[in-house]
Amino acid sequence: MVYEPVWGPVIAWYLFLAGLGAGAFVTSAFLGWRHPEATFMRKVGYIITPIVVAIGLVLLMLDAEAGFQNPMRFIYLLTNFTSVMTWGVVFLSAFMVVALIALVLNLRKITIPTWLDVIGVVLALCVAVYTGALLGVCNTYPLWNNALLPILFLVSAMSTGMAIVLGIAAVGHADEFNRVGVLKKFHFCLPIIELVLIASLLFITSSNSEAGFASVVSLVSGNWAVLFWVGLIGVGLVIPTVLETWLLFFSAKEFEESRLAHGISLASDVGVLIGGFLLRLLIVLAALPVTIIVP
Repeated sequence: MVYEPVWGPVIAWYLFLAGLGAGAFVTSAFLGWRHPEATFMRKVGYIITPIVVAIGLVLLMLDAEAGFQNPMRFIYLLTNFTSVMTWGVVFLSAFMVVALIALVLNLRKITIPTWLDVIGVVLALCVAVYTGALLGVCNTYPLWNNALLPILFLVSAMSTGMAIVLGIAAVGHADEFNRVGVLKKFHFCLPIIELVLIASLLFITSSNSEAGFASVVSLVSGNWAVLFWVGLIGVGLVIPTVLETWLLFFSAKEFEESRLAHGISLASDVGVLIGGFLLRLLIVLAALPVTIIVP
């Protein structure tokens, strides 16, 4: 029997873009606290955030047909506070408002109040966690209904958000890119944490049910094995970790600040972005439901 997941690639794009926006905002806020001189990089993060989150929301509405064929579905979604979807809309809406205010202030060269950045970071973390909790609502899918999934998506969101800001800075403002060593080291740690979380998620899922075991098998040795090992693990996590380890800890400072090194960092960041999307796509597509037998 062939099982079709309740969601497909469109929802994977939504999960990726929402997490990317959350991570980009946190990156900009962190730069304001730790590297206030990195004004170009902060602006990049503030610009990216509302754009990618808005695109993700449009994709979500198109995929769920929310409000298009039956407007009452959308109205009910906004009032059903026992639903994870409702809280997601609340978090996303509030986050979009804060992100747009921060962007306007940044573009007008007005100092963004610390309290606004703090509120934005809290909402960004809620959005990133929510993207994992959204899948967990489907109790019959063991790969989704796992407490580690929101944590994994949170770490991945921070990683992709930092990657896109660092990648653009490596091309567009090398001087700032060279000075944000603390951010680079934080970013270096995240793919390693993701590897540990992915291994733990798969181990737990494979041992809790036949459907969970089948989902994990489809990832590691079945239909999705090539994308999983080559795309997610190789391109998205291992290669970026190897490259950043070399650049941060084993290369001379002169080389680390060279254009070649910036190109290598850009390639690493692109790999992280590819991995971030593939993580969500594979989690969505590889999930199989528990078989329920009705007597």
